[in-house]
Amino acid sequence: MAAKNKHPCFILVRPQMGENIGAAARAMWNFGLERMRVVSPRDGWPNQKAVAMASGAGRLLDEALIFPTFEEAIADQHFVFATTARPRDLIKPIYSPKEAIKLAISKISEGQNVGFVFGPERSGLENSDIVKANAIISVPVNEHFPSLNLAQCVLVLAYEWMLNLNNSDIDSSTSDQSNVVSNMQVEKLCNYFEENLEEVGFFYPEDKAESMKTNFRNMWSRMPLTNSDVQIFYGMLRQLLRANKKS
Repeated sequence: MAAKNKHPCFILVRPQMGENIGAAARAMWNFGLERMRVVSPRDGWPNQKAVAMASGAGRLLDEALIFPTFEEAIADQHFVFATTARPRDLIKPIYSPKEAIKLAISKISEGQNVGFVFGPERSGLENSDIVKANAIISVPVNEHFPSLNLAQCVLVLAYEWMLNLNNSDIDSSTSDQSNVVSNMQVEKLCNYFEENLEEVGFFYPEDKAESMKTNFRNMWSRMPLTNSDVQIFYGMLRQLLRANKKS
């Protein structure tokens, strides 16, 4: 399905303080962004502290979509950026905010849904979240004090969005890249492979199984899959399973 939105969505994962959600909403609205998603907010929802901090951006909070899990929040996204200041073991493309926004504008122009993901205030995104993203955004900050407040990080990306949008032309109504698969389709394919590979003892030895699964999932998230690619992978594994049963 082609994207109908000309804006990316900003996804706050397990935010801890209502005030930070409200400040993030205000930062988004300052720069013309209004598609917020919130995953499992610690203090529940709706949150009056978020409303108070949002000030004139309360409508954005009223329309925010709330999800119980990160997987559900990104299910309809075609490309997901994870924001993180910490070095990771995962191999993924890394972009500056400006580079990420330019890529996002290009993908939205092609009809794709794009999401920017922000982690909880205390620890940021976990590897289990980042592994499901397609790329990482790293904000250049003081290496001796790299931690950004949630709303500050949102503000940086929102500012770059408006700055670059003024020099770009997005018209997703005339674009259609319906062949690009959503995150949900990739997740289903990954689960299908993982379940069958586990059954035949691929994830061995046991003490390395979890890290192998993480690397396996990270591999899928780096590949820009089309619908035909997904069908080929399904068919390939099904054929191998049939051949294995016959032997």
